[in-house]
Amino acid sequence: MASTFVDVGGCVLHVRQDGPTDGPALLFSNSLGTDLRIWDAVVEALCDRWHCIRMDKRGHGLSALGGAPITIERYAADALGVLDHLGVTRTVMAGVSIGGLITQAAYAARPEAFAGLMMCDTAAKIGAADLWQQRIDMVRTDGLEAMADTVLQRWFAPVFHRDRAVDLVGYRQMLTRTPADGYAAACAALRDADYTAKAAEIAVPCVVICGAEDGATTPQVVSAFAASLPTARYVELPDVGHLPSIEAPDAVVSELKTLLKEVNHG
Repeated sequence: MASTFVDVGGCVLHVRQDGPTDGPALLFSNSLGTDLRIWDAVVEALCDRWHCIRMDKRGHGLSALGGAPITIERYAADALGVLDHLGVTRTVMAGVSIGGLITQAAYAARPEAFAGLMMCDTAAKIGAADLWQQRIDMVRTDGLEAMADTVLQRWFAPVFHRDRAVDLVGYRQMLTRTPADGYAAACAALRDADYTAKAAEIAVPCVVICGAEDGATTPQVVSAFAASLPTARYVELPDVGHLPSIEAPDAVVSELKTLLKEVNHG
């Protein structure tokens, strides 16, 4: 496991690589209020063969925030900049929540760089603008601590809350230690992003995953998004909420390996 810091467009980003750097590349993108560690179990299962690349998006984890404006397109440009820095010309990308929107934006900007896409608990447009603005105002006024319990209810299925209380404390810490400015910037990017018109242009194989208990991007929303993609299959995971890479990493790995085989990527 190797962590590095990469300057992309004047913003220093935290990047971690696992697995053989000459192997076929996998790029992972995280959700709002989390860092690259949400993919730990998935990467552990894949890094024997694949070059697994993770990064903290701007204003999250160990990455700097950089200057405004911060948009989904800016996050996507960061991801592509990391690939360029590492000399990676083709990858499969996996993103969850806002990471799924970043995946769509990265593909739209450079479709030839992607052999396939995995998008978890996401959509072409997530939530209403007024709700994102309310969250921005709340985090700026009261901080993340004030909304943490509500967010965790959406993140994790009831079975996780019941059986993994210790882990729940840890992921609450991950959320509340996210810089408020970074969280608010990501909310603004989500507020303004709409890739609905781009969905039909995705021409590589995709797998779209949703937790059946997701309280943030519901199965109804995610399945409708999958149906709008010409090359996607939809997978719904029982007893899983918004973060399947944490709650059901084995299922995520299985679906990702199926996609990798389908696109002959390693």
